[in-house]
Amino acid sequence: MYETHYHRASSVDDAAAQFAKGSEAKYLSGGQTLLPVMKQRLAAPSDVIDLAKIPALIGVEVGGDSVTIKAATPHYDVSTNAALQKAIPALAALAGMIGDPAVRYRGTIGGSLANNDPAADYPAAVLALDATVKTNKRSISATDFFKGLFSTALEDGEIITAVTFPIPAKAGYAKFRHPASRFALTGVFVAQTKSGEVRVAATGASASGVMRVPAIEQALKANWSASALDGVSVSADGLMADLHGAADYRANLIKVMAQRAVKDAA
Repeated sequence: MYETHYHRASSVDDAAAQFAKGSEAKYLSGGQTLLPVMKQRLAAPSDVIDLAKIPALIGVEVGGDSVTIKAATPHYDVSTNAALQKAIPALAALAGMIGDPAVRYRGTIGGSLANNDPAADYPAAVLALDATVKTNKRSISATDFFKGLFSTALEDGEIITAVTFPIPAKAGYAKFRHPASRFALTGVFVAQTKSGEVRVAATGASASGVMRVPAIEQALKANWSASALDGVSVSADGLMADLHGAADYRANLIKVMAQRAVKDAA
């Protein structure tokens, strides 16, 4: 690692103030991305501002129509929250699929969304459930938040404070895991809102990051069942092709994972 100055912020305002003082400052939440990159000397922040112990950023709140997960809440706490398991079981299940136990005890939803890795799990849930990302400056809709590969609408120094999810009528998530990293080679989150709208989002497949899947949305709107997707064809245009799988392979995985997610939602 290069030399850096470590700061443990006591509040969101304190974190923002410390960030403003640094020449090349970075926020640290669970550290699952930033620390490995620093160890490889691919990043050299002048200051690291730790958000993990700020009380206002930790916890899960379940209301009548929505669930709010605060940004520094570890994946393990999300996956085991009894109220969330009842309100949106697919979201709790998704958190339980992330990485391994060590990752789930340290990684956070805020860090995952801010990094916007193309194979991360949470972006699929945020986009499919039409969640709202809240920061220390504003609220950002899921549609406006994701801007492409490792890119979001966050401005320099902006801190994610919480994510609010509307409680759907039904939802499910399924992913084909990379055997080593456990990232999603392809993962699909399906949701039907209480008003009947169907939203489907895929992660790990598109070269541009998390994506909606209109062909599957249309089929499920007409008939919410796994069999309704038998004849659906997902285009391979714009999908990733690498040593783990060709674009056509990922296109097929989107359909297969969507079918599994629909079964889980039932």
